[in-house]
Amino acid sequence: MPQIAERHFNAAEAAVNAGLTATFALLMWYFNIFMMSRPNKGLKQSISYSKLLSSLLFGLVVMLGLAWIQQLILAHINFGPVMLMVEVRGILINLVFYMFLHLLQQNYENQHVSMELERIKNDHLSAQYELLKQQVNPHFLFNSLNTLKAMVESGDQESVDFILKLSNFYRFTLESRKLDLIHVHEEMDILNAYLFLQKARFDDGFTFESTLSKAALGTLIPPFTLQLLVENCIKHNIVSLEKPLHIRIYEEQDKIVVENQIQQKKGEDNSLGVGLKNIDLRYSHLLDRHIEIIDDQKVFRIKLPFIYEHHHH
Repeated sequence: MPQIAERHFNAAEAAVNAGLTATFALLMWYFNIFMMSRPNKGLKQSISYSKLLSSLLFGLVVMLGLAWIQQLILAHINFGPVMLMVEVRGILINLVFYMFLHLLQQNYENQHVSMELERIKNDHLSAQYELLKQQVNPHFLFNSLNTLKAMVESGDQESVDFILKLSNFYRFTLESRKLDLIHVHEEMDILNAYLFLQKARFDDGFTFESTLSKAALGTLIPPFTLQLLVENCIKHNIVSLEKPLHIRIYEEQDKIVVENQIQQKKGEDNSLGVGLKNIDLRYSHLLDRHIEIIDDQKVFRIKLPFIYEHHHH
């Protein structure tokens, strides 16, 4: 470009100069790419000074070789005085290329690390969620089998129904385990099977009431959520004929509420326990929202946000 602006423009000299400069730029571009692709030894630095020095030295040698070729082509020019400028030009070109490629490499590596971290995070969340879905309380099975044993020994006529309900309950468990969400009316089928089994054990030691509307029953819910909440009610409170436990499920402001009066067993602490943490983590994973836990020392309530079909999709 400076030669084009000269008063006595020589097209041949400008073409030779531009060709050699372009050749130098092309060689240094691919040499720097080759240097960048080589793994760093030792600790990783923001800039590899050894690679930069190698690139500059290689560039000086290449520029000297191209300058010698230029001197052969343009023998009438006294090239000695301008040699320093030629080398400076080569160093500047080389530095620009090196820094530009370094920035590209850093940007690529940062994006790769971010994507890898996101993948690991997603894998961790998926694995955590699968573990949450696999959670089944073995004590319930043991208690159910003990109840069944007592019913069979006493000749209870409802033992056959108990076996069928127990079979249905664990069939629900196996089928729903594969799903993230099911309809609330399907969850109520699971809950009713569970309540039948518990009624055989506790008789009239607890009462249950559900007033969910048809619209609420058509929303979605993580499998076994209501069953886990009712199980917690029975597990942590006194259930007896003298002091029956009252459990209610109703809707309130786009939320499903599970409520029971507090008649805590002796020795029970007030921690949330695995069941509630499980449910809260599932809602956080699926809906990015948390459940509400209300304890006024008289009544214990859990509020679950409605999950609509369009939210799920």
